[in-house]
Amino acid sequence: MKYILDLNVVAVEPLHERYVLIRLTHEKPLPPMLPGQFVEVRVDGSPTTFLRRPISINWVDEQRNEMWLLVAVVGDGTRTLSSLRAGDRLNCVLPLGNTFTLPDATSPRLLLVGGGVGVAPLLFMGKRIKEAGFEPTFLLGARSSKDLLELDSFKSLGRVFVTTEDGSEGERGFVTDHSLLCKESFDRIATCGPLPMMQAVARYAHKAGVECEVSLENKMACGIGACLCCVEKTTSGNVCVCKEGPVINTKKLTWQI
Repeated sequence: MKYILDLNVVAVEPLHERYVLIRLTHEKPLPPMLPGQFVEVRVDGSPTTFLRRPISINWVDEQRNEMWLLVAVVGDGTRTLSSLRAGDRLNCVLPLGNTFTLPDATSPRLLLVGGGVGVAPLLFMGKRIKEAGFEPTFLLGARSSKDLLELDSFKSLGRVFVTTEDGSEGERGFVTDHSLLCKESFDRIATCGPLPMMQAVARYAHKAGVECEVSLENKMACGIGACLCCVEKTTSGNVCVCKEGPVINTKKLTWQI
């Protein structure tokens, strides 16, 4: 079931000069949402933003009836979103897309790999993993320590390992350079972030013989498979990422890994 709702802005919290956390609520209980799903937000007040913007669901707090969106401020649309204030309204279509696969007794060790703002859906996934009785392991990458987002929240859910390109925190390099990948093995990997990073993670998973799911970040204007902006080639033909994804097993992709 999909909904079009005017959500109330609880707060807009700056996390960094380029990132904000938008906390939203509604007069009625929010609809059920799953990690990996996203919302399409209407950006009002931006003269250059005509289409909705897809944003991953970062966190759902059922007790407070809140949903969080982690937004990277990169253009007029996201700059307008970052200027929202408590009490404003944000029109959202939700929840859209599919979900990551939760661990079970046969494959309990799940590694969640995120880069930049791509860490957003992994926090919600970590929450669900912990609620299911398993311990998530996070491997988070960023350009520098300043670009590591919601680190304390991740640490509250499970083990956290970090890489930064400049070595200002954790190990220096990219996520696939981290020594964790040489020391430990995992049953499944879930990843979201820049395309080159996800392809590198998929390459590692392929060599290690591990199932890997990626959350693709193709451009999505409608969120329901109508506009064909987000088409991705797969082994079974072209699919709309907003409808058949955004979470897709890398075995179904035509990436050269």
